[in-house]
Amino acid sequence: MRRARIYHQGRVIWANASEDGSVLHLPSGETVRSDEVHWLPPIEPGATVFALGLNYADHSAELGFKPPETPLVFLKGGNAFVGHGGYTPRPADANQMHPECELVAVIGRPARRVPKASALEYVSGYTIANDYAIREYLENYYRPNLRVKNRDATTPLGPWIVDAAVVEDPQALKLSTRVNGAEIQSGSTVDMVFDIATLVEYLSEFMTLLPGDMILTGTPHGVHFVSHGDEVVCEIEKIGRLINRIEMAP
Repeated sequence: MRRARIYHQGRVIWANASEDGSVLHLPSGETVRSDEVHWLPPIEPGATVFALGLNYADHSAELGFKPPETPLVFLKGGNAFVGHGGYTPRPADANQMHPECELVAVIGRPARRVPKASALEYVSGYTIANDYAIREYLENYYRPNLRVKNRDATTPLGPWIVDAAVVEDPQALKLSTRVNGAEIQSGSTVDMVFDIATLVEYLSEFMTLLPGDMILTGTPHGVHFVSHGDEVVCEIEKIGRLINRIEMAP
């Protein structure tokens, strides 16, 4: 099942998407075409969103760092997210803004002090994030600052949440990013420094994870700066394709 959050006829609705995403099945039993709705980020209001820095060894090396010894986690506010097909503003003074394709794990039930061996039982599904970075604004690679990772609409999310049962092994998924059709990122979730089960164990040791909370798990190597008008497509095997476009900030 692919659960999408949309805005249609004045209402916010959770709908089920067809396999190719062209048709959405509404709770009322009606169906609508995907181009007839406005796609929203598939996140529940009030959810806590965690994001990982330097969680792929090749990306750490690309930036000149050693992989971290413990997870580098930061939080993201709801303002940062934009839905599938949406636009992300590029600040006028940002010439080093680049996309980051990330697998997102969605928590399905309360998790507190969960051992790694059973951690994936607490994950209900997966989606895709494109967590743009703006190099000019970084103060410290190990502590992404507020201006980089919490700017309005700079993290496309979606297009839907795929049930965990569809993804047999979340650590064996290919992921890629294309800008105007040219591939600029290519990797596999097998290369995460800290896998999803480890992250659930780590976070739940000191806080309770709640249904709807999300973990953005980092990005592989491939830094490519984007410009106004660029179309960016992040794709993850078994999950789907997240499409986003760049526009200049007003």
